[in-house]
Amino acid sequence: MTRSTCFLGFLAVLTSGAVTAALAQDSGGDPKAGQLAFNNNCRTCHVTKEGDNRLGPSLHNIVGSKAGTREGYANYSGAMKSSGVVWNEKTLDRFIENPESVVRNNNMKPYKGIPDPKIRQNIIAYLKSQSAGSGASSKAGES
Repeated sequence: MTRSTCFLGFLAVLTSGAVTAALAQDSGGDPKAGQLAFNNNCRTCHVTKEGDNRLGPSLHNIVGSKAGTREGYANYSGAMKSSGVVWNEKTLDRFIENPESVVRNNNMKPYKGIPDPKIRQNIIAYLKSQSAGSGASSKAGES
Protein backbone atom coordinates (compact mmCIF):
# COMPACT_ATOMS: atom_id res chain seq x y z
CA MET A 1 0.00 0.00 0.00
CA THR A 2 1.43 3.36 -0.95
CA ARG A 3 1.51 6.43 1.24
CA SER A 4 -0.99 8.18 -1.01
CA THR A 5 -3.42 5.26 -0.71
CA CYS A 6 -3.09 5.30 3.09
CA PHE A 7 -3.60 9.05 3.13
CA LEU A 8 -6.70 8.80 0.92
CA GLY A 9 -8.15 6.10 3.20
CA PHE A 10 -7.43 8.23 6.26
CA LEU A 11 -8.98 11.26 4.56
CA ALA A 12 -12.12 9.25 3.68
CA VAL A 13 -12.57 8.17 7.30
CA LEU A 14 -12.01 11.70 8.55
CA THR A 15 -14.42 13.17 6.01
CA SER A 16 -17.18 10.66 6.76
CA GLY A 17 -17.27 11.83 10.40
CA ALA A 18 -17.41 15.46 9.31
CA VAL A 19 -20.23 14.72 6.86
CA THR A 20 -22.18 12.89 9.58
CA ALA A 21 -21.78 15.79 11.97
CA ALA A 22 -22.84 18.23 9.24
CA LEU A 23 -25.92 16.16 8.40
CA ALA A 24 -26.87 15.94 12.08
CA GLN A 25 -26.57 19.72 12.35
CA ASP A 26 -28.83 20.17 9.30
CA SER A 27 -31.72 19.31 11.61
CA GLY A 28 -30.83 22.42 13.61
CA GLY A 29 -29.21 20.40 16.37
CA ASP A 30 -25.70 20.04 17.69
CA PRO A 31 -24.66 16.42 18.32
CA LYS A 32 -22.09 17.36 20.98
CA ALA A 33 -24.61 19.44 22.91
CA GLY A 34 -27.09 16.64 22.25
CA GLN A 35 -24.84 14.09 23.90
CA LEU A 36 -24.77 16.19 27.05
CA ALA A 37 -28.54 16.70 26.90
CA PHE A 38 -29.02 12.96 26.31
CA ASN A 39 -26.85 12.16 29.33
CA ASN A 40 -28.78 14.64 31.48
CA ASN A 41 -32.28 13.63 30.35
CA CYS A 42 -32.28 10.13 28.90
CA ARG A 43 -29.33 8.15 30.22
CA THR A 44 -31.06 7.10 33.42
CA CYS A 45 -32.91 4.53 31.29
CA HIS A 46 -31.23 4.50 27.84
CA VAL A 47 -27.77 4.26 26.27
CA THR A 48 -26.67 4.29 22.63
CA LYS A 49 -24.44 1.22 22.80
CA GLU A 50 -25.75 -1.48 20.49
CA GLY A 51 -27.53 -4.29 22.34
CA ASP A 52 -27.16 -2.64 25.76
CA ASN A 53 -30.77 -2.66 26.93
CA ARG A 54 -31.38 -1.35 30.42
CA LEU A 55 -34.56 -0.03 32.02
CA GLY A 56 -35.29 1.22 28.50
CA PRO A 57 -34.05 -0.18 25.18
CA SER A 58 -30.75 0.76 23.58
CA LEU A 59 -31.20 3.74 21.27
CA HIS A 60 -28.39 2.70 18.94
CA ASN A 61 -29.65 3.03 15.34
CA ILE A 62 -33.01 4.35 16.59
CA VAL A 63 -33.45 6.73 13.65
CA GLY A 64 -35.39 4.90 10.95
CA SER A 65 -36.43 2.00 13.17
CA LYS A 66 -39.96 0.96 14.08
CA ALA A 67 -41.06 1.61 17.66
CA GLY A 68 -41.37 -1.38 19.97
CA THR A 69 -39.24 -3.73 17.92
CA ARG A 70 -35.75 -3.52 19.47
CA GLU A 71 -34.37 -7.08 19.59
CA GLY A 72 -33.48 -8.28 23.06
CA TYR A 73 -35.72 -5.78 24.87
CA ALA A 74 -38.80 -7.39 26.42
CA ASN A 75 -40.39 -4.54 28.40
CA TYR A 76 -42.22 -2.60 25.70
CA SER A 77 -45.78 -1.63 26.47
CA GLY A 78 -48.45 -3.16 24.26
CA ALA A 79 -49.18 0.36 23.07
CA MET A 80 -45.59 0.89 21.92
CA LYS A 81 -45.45 -2.48 20.15
CA SER A 82 -48.67 -1.81 18.24
CA SER A 83 -48.11 1.92 17.62
CA GLY A 84 -46.76 1.62 14.07
CA VAL A 85 -44.50 4.61 14.78
CA VAL A 86 -41.26 4.85 12.81
CA TRP A 87 -38.64 6.99 14.53
CA ASN A 88 -37.61 9.92 12.38
CA GLU A 89 -36.82 13.54 13.30
CA LYS A 90 -40.49 14.50 13.49
CA THR A 91 -41.70 11.54 15.56
CA LEU A 92 -38.66 11.68 17.87
CA ASP A 93 -39.19 15.41 18.43
CA ARG A 94 -42.85 14.93 19.31
CA PHE A 95 -42.10 11.92 21.54
CA ILE A 96 -39.22 13.59 23.39
CA GLU A 97 -41.47 16.61 23.96
CA ASN A 98 -44.45 14.59 25.23
CA PRO A 99 -44.39 10.79 24.97
CA GLU A 100 -48.09 10.41 25.80
CA SER A 101 -49.08 12.57 22.82
CA VAL A 102 -47.40 10.10 20.45
CA VAL A 103 -47.99 6.73 22.15
CA ARG A 104 -50.61 6.67 24.90
CA ASN A 105 -49.97 4.23 27.75
CA ASN A 106 -46.25 3.87 27.01
CA ASN A 107 -43.83 2.74 29.72
CA MET A 108 -41.88 5.99 29.89
CA LYS A 109 -43.26 7.08 33.27
CA PRO A 110 -42.34 9.20 35.16
CA TYR A 111 -40.64 10.96 32.18
CA LYS A 112 -42.89 13.85 31.14
CA GLY A 113 -40.91 15.27 28.23
CA ILE A 114 -38.62 18.15 27.33
CA PRO A 115 -40.42 21.38 26.40
CA ASP A 116 -37.34 23.19 25.00
CA PRO A 117 -37.18 22.62 21.20
CA LYS A 118 -33.42 23.36 21.01
CA ILE A 119 -32.61 20.67 23.60
CA ARG A 120 -34.81 18.22 21.68
CA GLN A 121 -33.10 19.10 18.37
CA ASN A 122 -29.70 18.56 19.97
CA ILE A 123 -30.72 15.15 21.36
CA ILE A 124 -32.06 14.13 17.95
CA ALA A 125 -28.81 15.26 16.29
CA TYR A 126 -26.90 13.12 18.80
CA LEU A 127 -29.17 10.11 18.17
CA LYS A 128 -28.70 10.57 14.43
CA SER A 129 -24.93 10.56 14.96
CA GLN A 130 -25.35 7.18 16.70
CA SER A 131 -27.34 5.64 13.86
CA ALA A 132 -26.31 3.34 11.02
CA GLY A 133 -23.68 4.59 8.66
CA SER A 134 -22.67 7.46 10.91
CA GLY A 135 -19.28 6.04 11.80
CA ALA A 136 -19.69 7.82 15.13
CA SER A 137 -19.41 6.32 18.55
CA SER A 138 -19.88 7.79 21.97
CA LYS A 139 -18.27 6.59 25.16
CA ALA A 140 -20.50 8.77 27.36
CA GLY A 141 -23.69 7.25 26.01
CA GLU A 142 -22.36 3.70 26.28
CA SER A 143 -21.67 3.03 29.93
